[in-house]
Amino acid sequence: ISYLTIENKGPIPHEFREKIGNRIYGCDDCLAACPWNKFARAASEAKLVARDDLREPPLADLLGLDDAAFRAFFSGSPIKRIGRDRFIRNVLIAAGNSGDASLADTVRALLDDASPLVRGAAIWALAQLVPDAEYSERAAIGLKTESDEAVRDEWRLARPTRANA
Repeated sequence: ISYLTIENKGPIPHEFREKIGNRIYGCDDCLAACPWNKFARAASEAKLVARDDLREPPLADLLGLDDAAFRAFFSGSPIKRIGRDRFIRNVLIAAGNSGDASLADTVRALLDDASPLVRGAAIWALAQLVPDAEYSERAAIGLKTESDEAVRDEWRLARPTRANA
């Protein structure tokens, strides 16, 4: 999960998207499960403590970040190093996995993002959040208007995997 959400510069492969769940930047599951960590002491250094505004920010707020807002919000955070497009890709995967249909409008807006990486992830998220009929209608339009072949592939492959008809 850390590799897919931090190091991977391309789309997250379809077979891993649902498994990522709500993890936006890395994963500490291995640290939490490791039996050796029962001997570890919690870090007390201020630099290692998560900022309160980064603990559980609303997905809709994160999806609304343009490049300047992303840089300002994550100033001083390691998240900034992956850049806005990969970060938004990750948030879109979490949004799709959330099942929260109230995020659909925010996701729809990202279908027109300048980044093909963001547009592709937005397609997948939308496919998870809207009824099949709406997705099919939007896919028909998207396949006609999208110029990036990888994004066109997302329209072909991102069929809903949840029962949301």
